[in-house]
Amino acid sequence: MISIDGISKEFDLGSETVTALDTLSHDVAAGRFVAVVGPSGCGKSTLLRLIAGLEKPSSGSIEIEAGRVRRPVGFVFQDAVLLPWKTVEANVRFPLDTGGTKRALADAKVRELLELTGLSGFAKALPRQLSGGMKQRAAIARALAEDPPILLMDEPFSAVDLLTRETLNDELLRIWERTGKTVVLVTHSVEEAAYLADEVMVLSAHPGRLVKTYEVALARPRNEATKLDRDYHELVAALRRDLRGGRIRP
Repeated sequence: MISIDGISKEFDLGSETVTALDTLSHDVAAGRFVAVVGPSGCGKSTLLRLIAGLEKPSSGSIEIEAGRVRRPVGFVFQDAVLLPWKTVEANVRFPLDTGGTKRALADAKVRELLELTGLSGFAKALPRQLSGGMKQRAAIARALAEDPPILLMDEPFSAVDLLTRETLNDELLRIWERTGKTVVLVTHSVEEAAYLADEVMVLSAHPGRLVKTYEVALARPRNEATKLDRDYHELVAALRRDLRGGRIRP
């Protein structure tokens, strides 16, 4: 579904040119859950922005096979970025309104997404009345509003406490299993990457290069028992060694 072929991304800072990503190639198959980890500043968020078309690569190419859909990609940012003057349901339906979806269809879709994300009882709430976790659920619902086949997520749960994050991880898996989306998740948490993903991409320190990919053989569905699995702990340990041991430097 996503074919990344030798992309590099450079930023002109005036006095110098900084290379954020360097000749990165990878294919993401449809329906897969892929996590991306790497040191701070290695270009993980830039990679998502390139896939989303928010930035253009300096060289190389990204091809998305998504059929005839208006918006093939939904994006969930680290900050929920909800419109503060709109209710939860109005935030979720905003892409549908701007896209010209008929009112009856939009109403039905919003109800479906609020139920999917556990927000049915908060349709009329304003963002300031929500917890951090609930704001991110609303952001996920909004990203799914136009039913994009690909969901990109940039550290979506980094601002919430650990217990809330674990709950949101389980809810994200439930949503992914129900919708069949292709998910690419950027995270600094190796535990989160190992728990959620089918494969984990490891990027090097600046400039970001893909230096390793782990296939995650853990059985699905995932649950608390997964975190007791020996293979889970071995993968977490391997990712930590990669990130701390200097093996992922270019």
